[in-house]
Amino acid sequence: MTIALFGKAFNPDHLEFFRLLIGRLEESSCQLIIWEPFHEFIRDKISFRRKINSFKSHDQLKGNADFLFSVGGDGTLLDAIQLVRDSGIPVAGINLGRMGFLSSISRNDIISAISDILEGKFRIEKRSLINLESPAGLFGDLMSFALNELSINKKETSSMVVVKVWVDDHFVNSYWADGLIVATPTGSTAYSLSCGGPIIVPDSHNFVITPIAPHNLTVRPVVIPDSSRIRIKIDGRDKNALIRLDSRVTMLTQEIDLLIRKADFEINLLQRNDENFFSTIRGKLNWGMDIRN
Repeated sequence: MTIALFGKAFNPDHLEFFRLLIGRLEESSCQLIIWEPFHEFIRDKISFRRKINSFKSHDQLKGNADFLFSVGGDGTLLDAIQLVRDSGIPVAGINLGRMGFLSSISRNDIISAISDILEGKFRIEKRSLINLESPAGLFGDLMSFALNELSINKKETSSMVVVKVWVDDHFVNSYWADGLIVATPTGSTAYSLSCGGPIIVPDSHNFVITPIAPHNLTVRPVVIPDSSRIRIKIDGRDKNALIRLDSRVTMLTQEIDLLIRKADFEINLLQRNDENFFSTIRGKLNWGMDIRN
């Protein structure tokens, strides 16, 4: 079995957990391939028992790994998706951070979780992505899809941005706000949730349009089918705004229309059999902590 490892520089306090991960995988005779910049970071900190190969692109990863383990937090996993893309490689998130909705394997459960995965005691959850169909090349060489959300934010702190939205050519609203989020079900527990958006079950086949600090208090999030085609245009006093796809950001001018659709591929997230979406949000959001429970 070949395991790809992806990560970033992390706190030295987390090194012992990473050593546990490597040790368990090598004990099970797994072949490891490591994201090249991450390999450079850990090269002098970990003693490997056998030769380690590295990869630095989607093409070098696709077809060469059975699983990818993202080591860090949710932000690290979102970056890993840019390498996985449409390869179908299942992704497991090992959380060395704090909240970790996507990176569901906690650092204290590394040994038992890896054992479950190696023994086939897991399931695959398919997660949809949002795709910025037009304009092409807005993010340069980076891919124009996101697992969590596409968001538009005002550039200047002293004024609002006006975001006009159409769904399937039907005009929805002109949002006078600090910005707007179009989130996938996966992203419904991220930025959208902090702006008052609903929690959406991963396989519900929806997008949610969530305004960020809207000037009109009667404006609320709207849930739409993920088969919809969304068009967005920036208006208002400021000439520029910021557009984000997960953690990637670039400048947007008023003259550009954004066309958004569901991506034509899905990401396979690996989940242990004893976990599910509701147990995750119950734990992460501290549901049930009322003394009456």
